[in-house]
Amino acid sequence: MMGNKYNFFSNKDSVLRVLIQSNELERFINLLWKNNVVLMNIKKETINSMSFDINYGDYNITRKLAYKTRSKIKIIKRTGIVFLKIKLKRRIAMVLGILVFIGLITYLSNFIWGIDISTEKNVSPYEIREELKNIGVVPGTYKRNLNVYVIEEELKKNNDNIMWVRVRMEGSKLKVTLVERQALPEVVNDKAPCNIVAKKDGIITRVYTKAGTTVVKSGDVVKKGQLLVVGEQGKEGAKFNVHASGDVIAKTYYDEAREVPLSYLKKTRTGNSIKNYFIDLFGKKFYFKNSLNKFVKYDKIEEDDNFIKKETYYEVKDQNVKLDAKSATEKTASSIYKNIILKFNRSVNIVNKIVESSVEGNMLKVRVLVTTEENIAEVEK
Repeated sequence: MMGNKYNFFSNKDSVLRVLIQSNELERFINLLWKNNVVLMNIKKETINSMSFDINYGDYNITRKLAYKTRSKIKIIKRTGIVFLKIKLKRRIAMVLGILVFIGLITYLSNFIWGIDISTEKNVSPYEIREELKNIGVVPGTYKRNLNVYVIEEELKKNNDNIMWVRVRMEGSKLKVTLVERQALPEVVNDKAPCNIVAKKDGIITRVYTKAGTTVVKSGDVVKKGQLLVVGEQGKEGAKFNVHASGDVIAKTYYDEAREVPLSYLKKTRTGNSIKNYFIDLFGKKFYFKNSLNKFVKYDKIEEDDNFIKKETYYEVKDQNVKLDAKSATEKTASSIYKNIILKFNRSVNIVNKIVESSVEGNMLKVRVLVTTEENIAEVEK
């Protein structure tokens, strides 16, 4: 009897259904009976083939007799408890693998693997990262060794620019959010003698003076920095210095131009995608699912918000897009106009808007000129 690590033929209560193909079917059946092999549920399939059930313990002799008669034997069905045992043994490795994986994920989730830092203008994330490193907070740090309130106090103590900081653990990430200390506003002495100059180019339309002597009039073209109101009053021989004050309204001009291709290739997604999952440990990626990317052209999106990270490849194709010159002009001009007025404050009065466009080859050139009225006066520094 042939050996087997699963004791494959030892259980006589289990049954195999086999298919035999032979040119000597009668001789093969007679040989089985002579060797005390019990056949059950015999069924003629074709002229040269038949199927029947045998005990597992008889399979070895059945196979030898098939070889002796030059017959082909094939197992088409298995029933019995022995195969349940075989399946369970084969799946032990998979079950153990799943348990090890769950245990590994649970263990690794006790560590900080990423640090997300949100700052404002003057304090850089790199600066905060270095300060965290100095107090022992780096990727791979055990969570139970971290006290977020102590970290907050250390950061504020080590950096005078931090007014308020919040440190929290979210999953495998440490999130740091801070508010910077604001400098006190500069106190301006509104009684010290000074002049008023133009803060930008323009054409004077109106002048309103509260203190000082005006040196420009309506219709004058002025340049940025040009003197508008002198900080002195009185008649000749009896003049005295004052803090010049007033409004000087002028027409100002803002223009912006853009070039837009009337035909271009645009990448569009086909709907096909591939998703891979991995964990990042000490800068190295360990994949749970790593499918081969067969796309010639693709967009890659990586999501690293969680401990188990995901990368998605989207297949794209080039699509030729042609624009109508009139529609493209209107859309581009509207975008330029919005970009220009975004810089205005409430005191700026828009007087006029001019749109110019021209086509040269495949390029559409659009220029927008906006005329405004605004106060261009500022204290000379």
